[in-house]
Amino acid sequence: MGFVKGVSYLFLLVLALLLLVFHANSSSVERSSYIVHMDKSHIPKTFSNHHDWYSSVMDSLKSVNTALSSPSLIYSYDNVAHGFSAVLSQEELETLKNSPSFISAYADKTVTLDTTHTLEFLSLNTATGLWPASNYGEDVIVGVIDTGVWPESDSYKDDGMSSVPARWKGECEVGQEFNSSLCNSKLIGARYFNKGILAANPRANISMNSTRDTLGHGTHTSSTVAGNYVNGASFFGYAKGTARGVAPRARVAMYKVIFDEGRYASDVLAGMDQAVADGVDIISISMGFDGVPLYEDPIAIASFAAMEKGVVVSSSAGNAGPSLGTLHNGIPWVLTVAAGTIDRSFAGTLTLGNGQTIIGWTLFPANAFVQNLPLVYNKTFSACNSTRLLAKAPVNAIILCDRTEFVSDQIDAIGDSKVRGAIFVSEDSQLLELGGMSCPAVMIRPKDAPTVINYVTADKKASASIKFQQTILGTKPAPAAAFYTSRGPSPSYPGILKPDVMAPGSLVLAAWIPNDFAAQIGSNVLLSTEFNMISGTSMSCPHASGVAALLKGAHPEWSAAAIRSAMVTTANPLDNTQNPIQDNGLSNFTFASPLAMGAGQVDPNRALDPGLIYDSTPQDYVDLLCSMNYTPKQILVITRSNSYNCSNPNSDLNYPSFIVLYNNKTTSYVEKFHRIVTNVGDGAATYKARVSAPMGSVVTVSPETLVFEKIYEKQSYSLTIKYANDDEQNVSFGALVWVEESGMHTVRSPIAVSPFVSD
Repeated sequence: MGFVKGVSYLFLLVLALLLLVFHANSSSVERSSYIVHMDKSHIPKTFSNHHDWYSSVMDSLKSVNTALSSPSLIYSYDNVAHGFSAVLSQEELETLKNSPSFISAYADKTVTLDTTHTLEFLSLNTATGLWPASNYGEDVIVGVIDTGVWPESDSYKDDGMSSVPARWKGECEVGQEFNSSLCNSKLIGARYFNKGILAANPRANISMNSTRDTLGHGTHTSSTVAGNYVNGASFFGYAKGTARGVAPRARVAMYKVIFDEGRYASDVLAGMDQAVADGVDIISISMGFDGVPLYEDPIAIASFAAMEKGVVVSSSAGNAGPSLGTLHNGIPWVLTVAAGTIDRSFAGTLTLGNGQTIIGWTLFPANAFVQNLPLVYNKTFSACNSTRLLAKAPVNAIILCDRTEFVSDQIDAIGDSKVRGAIFVSEDSQLLELGGMSCPAVMIRPKDAPTVINYVTADKKASASIKFQQTILGTKPAPAAAFYTSRGPSPSYPGILKPDVMAPGSLVLAAWIPNDFAAQIGSNVLLSTEFNMISGTSMSCPHASGVAALLKGAHPEWSAAAIRSAMVTTANPLDNTQNPIQDNGLSNFTFASPLAMGAGQVDPNRALDPGLIYDSTPQDYVDLLCSMNYTPKQILVITRSNSYNCSNPNSDLNYPSFIVLYNNKTTSYVEKFHRIVTNVGDGAATYKARVSAPMGSVVTVSPETLVFEKIYEKQSYSLTIKYANDDEQNVSFGALVWVEESGMHTVRSPIAVSPFVSD
């Protein structure tokens, strides 16, 4: 027994000594992941690209002791940052810090993503600003006019909600696969309207005769406005995080007016009519009518009544861009919302057999295994648009497709082939903004293509891997005006600058119906999901509707015009690089005009305290109608009352923006505007005018200083624009900014000079 004890003690002692030595050695080479920022101006001329330089830097850090592990490069960055991420020891990091090109480094960290990430993009936060000031929209009721709702979605759970406001007059209408128990303290109302469909098509058989959504659109928009918190949301692994609406404590009432069998103005009007009667505070309507005058537009008509009752109507601009004059819902008394991109991109990492990595774009809806496969580049099938030619390609390989004209055709062809993966070379804005990658592929930029081509042509055993389901935040520049968003001037009334503001609209994540497909693999695998990413002004509208709901909660005394004014005059015309927002619908990505983005990206926290507002009464809008050569009956269709009069017709509405129109008949113009602003700041204030005139125009403001002695005091001013006809029919633009002397507020109104666009 004594011998056994002695051996055991000796063994433990030796083991302890070995562990001590191992710890001493391992501690010196213990590694962590770091993000390193470098000064790219220091790149030596011997390197043709940043990746090679960073690789060389890493090689210089490698230990001469081959028994030890080496530092490794994770990613190289050249767009969102200049630098790289790497696995380094503390000693290697200290060595790197001595380099003259080193800027900074910090440990990589786990991040918790929140979706829709658009709320972070709009700077909504729990500590300060509009969310806490409005108690997250609690008790504000948003009526959504749309395709219905999927009530079982977690976005409509009423966890954390208080009881339904006593003023609510709506109901949960029973129908096919829809009973009253499906409503709760979040989804407080559900009604459907299809009599117009049945009247136009008496033999129509309504397949879902209830408020249940069969298209997904209404579920997506309503959850974007006011969906409750849902953990673990994603689109097939992309945009992972917690989903919630812009006003997560607001109530939702759904009015289904769109069915599989049709969509009629009569049903839209009925739905809006009921919404106002039920007592909604906000109406969000992501649809519109093209080519109709205001007095024949159900949205214009219904929204006038809503405005009279203080209801804010938020509407979509349409998806017919980028041509001018394509906008609908250019209604003077509603909020018209354009769509912009988001600072979030969806990535696939292409890793070449030589270790080089390229960050590309993809939304392939699966974690496909595309690992260490042969990389093939062959002129016979590199166009990748013919299944017949792709049949000649190696099956167990990744194909490099170098034709950039029609990426959608390439995607379809690859999806129908038997190849394992593909690399597309393109910067197709439509794919980037709309999504739709149905084959295991990644899209890289043309400037990255030579790296792949040089490698695959030089190495007969070239290989590559693609990693999917990656999400990158902080993409720059963002936002940009989406290529598809409809542009002003408004055909229904071009004398008011529309759209009003821009909000996130491209690849927005929100709730979806589970019994329809949201993505596909190839041509025959359809995938369903509870959260979908789709694009359009239908998605931007509910973002603005949610902001309006928050403002209504924070300022219940404000009129619909005041809320719209606050959103317009505080909107941000700059992107996250602090440069003017770009227009993805224009060649060379030039700056977006107010006809594409309105005043800019909506800024909820600044809208909470705008300083000054441009208010309007119902009679002001009637005066505008009276100036439009409408007949008394046509005006009455909108106003519904003879109590208004046309004794003072006036086309100069007290609006928070300015537009002047020119045509080829006149060479020069002078137009004068009169405005009244109301001080909604803390008290006495002095504002001075700062003007950025549109190109070719002269703008004067009188007076140039506005002095307010108390809150709610009103002051007036005039703005005169002298401008000339542009033979090239260009749009020029600028802004009037009232700057408070204390620096607390800046009140910005966009100015646009545009050619008159006829139908």
